Amino acid sequence: MRHIYSKRYQNFLRRLRKARKEADMTQAEVAAALKKPQSFVSKCESGERRVDIIELYDFAMIYGKPLDFFLS
Repeated sequence: MRHIYSKRYQNFLRRLRKARKEADMTQAEVAAALKKPQSFVSKCESGERRVDIIELYDFAMIYGKPLDFFLS
């Protein structure tokens, strides 16, 4: 599979998945907290859908992570 995103964005996606796992949450649980379908979380984590800053803030709040966790 050819990566369409930069190394930095790929790193961001890894951290997004890591944050969910560290919060011990399933994609379905996160989706329920966001009031979105589970496919939304899946697409965000896989890179099929880009995450905007407001969505990132919502993920960070749910996971109890500072925003810079996702950008380190």
